[in-house]
Amino acid sequence: MTDLTTALRTTLDGRWADLKNEARTEFDPAMYMPPTKELTMDEYRARVAEQVREIAATDHPRRGFPVAQGGSGDLGGSVTAFEVVGHADLSLMVKAGVHWGLFGGAVSNLGTQRHHTAYLPSIIDATLPGCFAMTETGHGSDVQSLGTTATYDKDTDEIVVHTPTPAARKDYIGGAARDGRMAAVFAQLVVDGENHGVHCVLVPIRDESGAPMPGVTIGDCGAKAGLLGVDNGRLTFDEVRVPRTNLLNRYGDIDENGVYTSPIENQTRRFFTMLGTLVRGRISVAGGAGAATRTALTLAVTYAGHRRQFAAPGGDEEVRLLDYRVHQRKLLPALATSYALQFAQNDLVAFMHDIQGAEQLDEEKQRELESRAAGIKVASTSHATATIQMCREACGGAGYLAVNRLPALKADTDVFTTFEGDNTVLLQLVAKGLLTSYRDSFGDLDTLGMVKFGARQFAGQLVERTAARGLVQRLIDAAPGRDSDKGPTDRGWQLDLFEDRERHLLETVALRLRKAGKPGADLFAVFNECQDHVVEAARAHVDRVVLESFVAAIDGCQDAPAREMLSRVCDLYALSTIEAHKGWHLEHGRITPARSKQVRAAVGDLCAALAPHAQTLVDAFGIPTSWLGTELLEPVAG
Repeated sequence: MTDLTTALRTTLDGRWADLKNEARTEFDPAMYMPPTKELTMDEYRARVAEQVREIAATDHPRRGFPVAQGGSGDLGGSVTAFEVVGHADLSLMVKAGVHWGLFGGAVSNLGTQRHHTAYLPSIIDATLPGCFAMTETGHGSDVQSLGTTATYDKDTDEIVVHTPTPAARKDYIGGAARDGRMAAVFAQLVVDGENHGVHCVLVPIRDESGAPMPGVTIGDCGAKAGLLGVDNGRLTFDEVRVPRTNLLNRYGDIDENGVYTSPIENQTRRFFTMLGTLVRGRISVAGGAGAATRTALTLAVTYAGHRRQFAAPGGDEEVRLLDYRVHQRKLLPALATSYALQFAQNDLVAFMHDIQGAEQLDEEKQRELESRAAGIKVASTSHATATIQMCREACGGAGYLAVNRLPALKADTDVFTTFEGDNTVLLQLVAKGLLTSYRDSFGDLDTLGMVKFGARQFAGQLVERTAARGLVQRLIDAAPGRDSDKGPTDRGWQLDLFEDRERHLLETVALRLRKAGKPGADLFAVFNECQDHVVEAARAHVDRVVLESFVAAIDGCQDAPAREMLSRVCDLYALSTIEAHKGWHLEHGRITPARSKQVRAAVGDLCAALAPHAQTLVDAFGIPTSWLGTELLEPVAG
């Protein structure tokens, strides 16, 4: 490994670099990699369940829980460890994430001391396999409208969990089909005939022998497009009774007299506060998507570096794929984006660690965390879907072979764009946060509330920077004009253009929402008409946040050659993003046709300049060769 590769890797690994290095050496490929031979669905599920038990014997699961709950309190380290597993078997990453991150996270964050004492030790050591039963057949993104009920019976001091309609069946629940023995069930809590909104109740679903508990019907989702090692199932409850104390009661409790109380009076705000504590799952999905994409790029770039096709006129030797400009144009902008997203993920994980690990919860920062996590999850998973497909095509027929992993990476990550939040819905969540000046009223704004807000407010608020605030402002202040001789690689010009696009889209969407202030306006129609505008504003925001994370990472890099290399990669990310939106920039007079041509030419020049370093750039991802283990890594003898 060269000094440049080491320096790049150190910067990419970020705050938890030591943990990543530990995982690279500790995670045995034979244990954590996908199976080398084709397995049946049952065999694959059994294999992953055994892998989870092996992970439970290490210290990794303890990281995700506070010291007071028997953990080590390294929340950022926990999410980072899951990200590293994403380079190996994504079924294992998801299965482990469901058990410790979602099920364990629900008990940890929504429960109180009685739940922590009773359940967390056996959750941490995986002797109590659990499920996270939120999604229903009829309700996925709209969690507030879940149909499952949890009705308090004062006569028996029990909570009765029931599935009233087929649409209220819990669906796609990881761990339910085979291994789960308890589920964290999200349901409408009803006390004395009053519905207090969605709460979480612990419900045993299997006994010690593995048989379904009375009143619990368990189904199997069967084979899926990917993630074959995850036992997704369906749960239906027929008047299932559990003790009152099974209610996870941090944000809503029923006392021994049957009286409901909550520290948060507003039901909608209480709901969003509860869900906000579970943001780690969304961050982990973004991390896993990023890891899978970096694996795919490593395979495709390595293959392109030795695979030859067609001889140049007058030459005897065929040309490497990576020497073709069109191939560079495929791989290198995607590689630059993966670098950018890794830096944004690092910042997000660090922000989450600091916010959720603090003694006192800062509600404003928690809302900012939720919005940023939603945006980075969208960017990372969308990038994974597009890039892994591109890598498959870039490797031709070899990319279609199962032995070369690209088909599995494509299949396993395909669902990432819709689980832990549908990407389109999440972008609206991001925009909602941007359009709301008062973060403490976030939970009070549903879609129509957001429209009303837009009707009486102007969104000309300053853009809140998330990284390297002083540096970014200095660069923007020094930015040249639209057609300065400095050219499109001027960092201040790039930052200013990203920020300007975000601000313009936010301001104009707010003005469109003002239509709701007219007498008799149809609030839903007003929002629906500009929904595409809302989503585009959110995307522009995420693009800007990602670029700023990249700029901050370069500023923090102490190695001069690595810093120079990262600066060129950052140029490619910024300019390829500008190129993708050049129609908007031209329409709105942000760039001239001449500058647009300069941007396109600069992207091509950067691809050509970085192509000789492409192998170094993917080697810096730090994926051990033994984890990759495919035929794509070695050239075929001529």
